Amino acid sequence: MVKYKNDVEDDTLNAVFAALADPTRRQVLQDLEQGNLSVGELAAPHGMSLPGFMKHLRVLEDAGLVTRAKDGRVVNLAISPEPMQEAAMWLSRYEKFWSARLDALGRYLYRQEELNPPWKEAQRKASRKESRPSTSPGTTPSAPKKSGARGPTRKR
Repeated sequence: MVKYKNDVEDDTLNAVFAALADPTRRQVLQDLEQGNLSVGELAAPHGMSLPGFMKHLRVLEDAGLVTRAKDGRVVNLAISPEPMQEAAMWLSRYEKFWSARLDALGRYLYRQEELNPPWKEAQRKASRKESRPSTSPGTTPSAPKKSGARGPTRKR
């Protein structure tokens, strides 16, 4: 099957967003902002088994968000910004779309408020209450009793 550029971009974006969906992996990326760290240094604060933590690192690596560098027996990880930049560019398209829509909604609501200010509506309601006389009599009649006095009870 031939993959076109959009398919490759889609696969990259899917991998990046899938990797970012987990809070542990987001924390790893945040930890790597300070600089390169070893696997052990990254794993320590998470309180999980090393094999379980390695699965998280593999997902980040498959998405291209981190790179490994082996120094003797120590494996260091570094953050790789390119996939995150692609995701940010993709998101910015939708940010522009929604910003324009929300700006238009804001302008519409502002115009509506100018045409029908809330204080004007409150005045209208108050004047309606004052202009209508009350239709209720002074007292409310009590409801009629449903039954009379209690009848004789059956004796056993």
